[in-house]
Amino acid sequence: MSQEREHLDLLILGSGSGNTLVTRDWEGRHVGIVEHGVFGGTCLNVGCIPTKMFSYSADLADAIATSPRFGVDGRLDDVRWRDIRDRVFGRIDPISAAGLEYRRTGPDTSAYEGHGRFVGERQVDVALRAGGTARLSADQVVIATGSHAVVPEVVRDSGVEFHTSDTVMRIEEVPPRLLILGGGFIAAEFAHIFTSLGSAVTVVARGPRLLRHLDKGVAEHFTALASDRWDVRLEESVQRLTRGADGGIVAQLGDGTCVEADLLLVATGRRASTEDLGCPAGGVDLREDGRVAVDEYGRTSAPGVWALGDVSSPYLLKHVANHEARVVAHNLVHPDDLRAMDHRYVPAAVFTSPQIATVGKTREQLTQEGTRYIDFTQRYGDVAYGWAMEDREGLCTVVADPRDGRLLGAYLVGDQASSLIQPLIQAMTFGQPAHEVARGQYWIHPALAEVVENALLGLPEPRAGA
Repeated sequence: MSQEREHLDLLILGSGSGNTLVTRDWEGRHVGIVEHGVFGGTCLNVGCIPTKMFSYSADLADAIATSPRFGVDGRLDDVRWRDIRDRVFGRIDPISAAGLEYRRTGPDTSAYEGHGRFVGERQVDVALRAGGTARLSADQVVIATGSHAVVPEVVRDSGVEFHTSDTVMRIEEVPPRLLILGGGFIAAEFAHIFTSLGSAVTVVARGPRLLRHLDKGVAEHFTALASDRWDVRLEESVQRLTRGADGGIVAQLGDGTCVEADLLLVATGRRASTEDLGCPAGGVDLREDGRVAVDEYGRTSAPGVWALGDVSSPYLLKHVANHEARVVAHNLVHPDDLRAMDHRYVPAAVFTSPQIATVGKTREQLTQEGTRYIDFTQRYGDVAYGWAMEDREGLCTVVADPRDGRLLGAYLVGDQASSLIQPLIQAMTFGQPAHEVARGQYWIHPALAEVVENALLGLPEPRAGA
């Protein structure tokens, strides 16, 4: 049975960053939020936050394993996977539930649990989980449905049980043998987590190196380090999946070899969640890759319909989605004073071992576009704190314009990389030349941040006309 049609001031499809659009500007007006998955979106429930909580436990396990090198005889007696898991979701699940309840019962909002689909201009039918259909229309609609894991056909058709990042964190035990398909962010992070917590990990990647979207030198450096920890199979793909005699998984690779595992994790990428959104009916144009097409203000091709986050952005990053949500939140209520999204210097981090953080263009991109650059790489082990750590892996590379010293890119591999990169992001955003950043402020000695300072100082002095 269908419900009566309801008209809203604002309808939001998706409860991740879209949930933050309900600002004070909407007090006294009616806002609806549609969510067909778990309230709070990918980051809270199956992405950034839980994975980093698992990564922290993995980092602690690694610290114990390496402690004898520093004269501290630590011993890892046990990894209580279920306790780790329950600590993570014992904190996250109540936040999700409370968020949903607040939108159900809080002022000015309604929550619709089910799948929403455009059926006309700013008109959406929601197939409610509890049964029936909510027929909604709104003055303005925001699409923030995020993205979902892509599963290759060879896996889907095999009949073999598999996991994605949506499900693998809730398993009951650490698998003795884990097979990961994919060589990107998600694969690198889960390989670190499960290796540190007791699995023998095999990573099968189609490309010639892991994290191949990164600067080539950085990706090659990380691939070499990862190959010492995991069984890494590059330029390979799974041709066939079957069940082994022991109940495990047998993956036949393109070179004819087989990999045996107890659990299969598919980490072969994510795709914008638009496939069953009814975008044509709503007048919403899509790009060739399935993303919603938006302009710099977040507007779609349909009047009064906006989009943000993974569903439209080329950056599948929560901090980008949050930025876009802030822009769209302003634009919704200030149609005569639109703000543009700023995607000039988008940083990213991979919480693997060692950490990786990047911002700006790769050296390959700069070369392809004909942009001249200077670069310098500072190793962690050559600054005081890195020396104290006996670091043999970490490096900080900075890339700059030879004419004025303004940064074009920066890449860190090593401990605390995700935090150490922040002054470089700031320098790029505000146009500060490298040597000005290095010498225009104090750097605490002997803090690890000196690796950034020394990388900046290592760049050649800029020359006008260079």
